[in-house]
Amino acid sequence: MREDLVGHLLGALEPSESKAIEMALADPHSGLGLRNDLERLRLALKPLAGDRDVLPAPSGLAGRTMRFIVEQEAAAKAAADQTLPMPRGLSAEDAPPRGRGTRASSRAWIDRTIMAATALAACVLVAPLLLDSIAQSRARRAERNLLKTSGALQGYADAHRVFPTPPGSGPLSRAGLYAPTLVSEQRLVADDGTLICPDTALSKSGTFRVPTLEELNAAVGKPQFEEMVRTMGGDFGYTLGHRDASGTLQPNLDRRRAHHPLMADAPNDGGERSSNHPDGIHHVLYEDGRVKRVAPTDLHRDDHLFKNHEGKVAAGIDEEDAVIGDSEDQP
Repeated sequence: MREDLVGHLLGALEPSESKAIEMALADPHSGLGLRNDLERLRLALKPLAGDRDVLPAPSGLAGRTMRFIVEQEAAAKAAADQTLPMPRGLSAEDAPPRGRGTRASSRAWIDRTIMAATALAACVLVAPLLLDSIAQSRARRAERNLLKTSGALQGYADAHRVFPTPPGSGPLSRAGLYAPTLVSEQRLVADDGTLICPDTALSKSGTFRVPTLEELNAAVGKPQFEEMVRTMGGDFGYTLGHRDASGTLQPNLDRRRAHHPLMADAPNDGGERSSNHPDGIHHVLYEDGRVKRVAPTDLHRDDHLFKNHEGKVAAGIDEEDAVIGDSEDQP
């Protein structure tokens, strides 16, 4: 199982293989060693984050390189074929074969130039493909994490007839309360990385762990409470639900709506997009369990994902007003 952890991190495994690893990681006892190994591998891969942006090749680079090689080869051949003047005191028989040394050195120089140009072309053509592959692996991992969380949410809804819903007021009235709720019911493992995305601040900290409801209640009024509520939802946001006409926060019912967001990449401080992925792609989990990749230009096309119909970061004003809040956001 350990030999597949790198492939699991990079999203290079088959779905059945990834599922087997996730089940092993989720085991409260035997999975501890695997989770530790996975975290060490994740830290070891951090240096790759510096190469995540694709650097476009200068326009016409390949053509200019090939022309340079052809011109240099032609010049070398012309130099090798030139007739050198015969030194005084030597006959034609004493002269060395014409151009032998020049041809050999020119040929070696040309070979080195061609090898260098080939290596350059490989870097220009292959590096973007490799970086794109890494980006796609990160995106697939985010999707798998959301799907895994979706399964935990659905199990909770099957048992309670509603999705996790925060109280309408008070210190625990936070969007991110869904995570401690699922951990306390042992539907998610507190530190297995399900609620974080690759190369985010939480992922790089190496210490992210979802608190239980008991730990959260015990921290109310203490200095660590605000930090706990800020991070407990991980890198994903959760629905803030909606309030009825009287202002009462309603339970998050499972209506299996294909158009209604339940979770998504959490918003950044600006509240207009997420910073989880360098290409700006967002992942949205809908009530029916479907995960969709959404481009930044389409994020708020029909309805603002992170604000209600009144333009506020708060619960929706009706049951069709979907709002995804960050962990610390209050409905």
